[in-house]
Amino acid sequence: MIYGLRGTLKRKEGKSVVVGVGGFDFKVAVPLTTGERLPAVGEEVEFFTYFHLREGGADLYGFLGEPERHLFEALISVTGIGPKSALSILGVAPAEELMTTIAKGEVDMLQRSSGIGRKTAERIVLELKDKMEGRGSAETGGLVEADSDIAEALVSLGYPVRLAREAVRKIDPELTTASDRLRDALKKIRN
Repeated sequence: MIYGLRGTLKRKEGKSVVVGVGGFDFKVAVPLTTGERLPAVGEEVEFFTYFHLREGGADLYGFLGEPERHLFEALISVTGIGPKSALSILGVAPAEELMTTIAKGEVDMLQRSSGIGRKTAERIVLELKDKMEGRGSAETGGLVEADSDIAEALVSLGYPVRLAREAVRKIDPELTTASDRLRDALKKIRN
């Protein structure tokens, strides 16, 4: 298995990137949350990777941190969840937030992912809840609930759901009070 990849970021293509390593260019599929945190094209980047071999070819999935890759591997172990669905779920929120919501038995955040309905989200929680306990933090759990409220507040102010979610994802992680996080989200959505 290809455990990691370090090289020059050559191209960003939405849900994938191209990384140049020693004369080879690798196309790496990444979650939306990863794509937002990448350095500029031409700079060095390092990914923790998962190599998926299938009948029709092979795919390489990349993550900026090991928790993301571990959650990806846990998600694809769930019946009916393939790599593309797992990548879509990881694009909803940071891995630590997703682990916290799974550990708490909540399905709402998982359902925000394209193609994940209530029954599939419940299956994910059922199969992974015990594995995720202790992975997220209580502080993160509180922030997840507050951020969900912030996204709802932005939508009620008339902003589109997609923009509200993007603004919430971009909130400065050092801000811990709901009012500070809401202010920061409003700044992000206006820019």
